[in-house]
Amino acid sequence: MRANVIRRHLGSLALVASVATAAELAAAQDSETTTTDTGAVAVQHVHTPGRGLRDEAAMVLVGTALIGLAAAVKRAA
Repeated sequence: MRANVIRRHLGSLALVASVATAAELAAAQDSETTTTDTGAVAVQHVHTPGRGLRDEAAMVLVGTALIGLAAAVKRAA
């Protein structure tokens, strides 16, 4: 029974990792799109982090970890 719990936890972590990777790839593709020149336009430069997890991916990862921790505490009690 403990092997099933570990297998489920590892499966959920793999799912979160794949979603985070897909989000990073989608963001990279969006930033590489080219646009046509339409003239002079005022643009505000916004600092974006180059590496690391985005906020959404980090929140999903933390949520999954908390759910796993709650399940472990529930089983131990």
